[in-house]
Amino acid sequence: MTQALSAAVASAAKLPEEEQNVLAAILLEEMESEERWSALFSGSQNLLERMASEAIQEFQAGRVQPIDELQ
Repeated sequence: MTQALSAAVASAAKLPEEEQNVLAAILLEEMESEERWSALFSGSQNLLERMASEAIQEFQAGRVQPIDELQ
């Protein structure tokens, strides 16, 4: 455990039980959210690579216009 996390846990341990439970729920929810994002991104690498390749082809073909010129 890092020193920062250890200090946070020590500080949280001083809170009333109800506040500790709320903090724990927030932390667990955040960790689950990060895991979901990681899973989504790891499963979408082929799609992202294909989209990037298409964007490069569009640029090289001269079919791309800077955003500031669209307004």
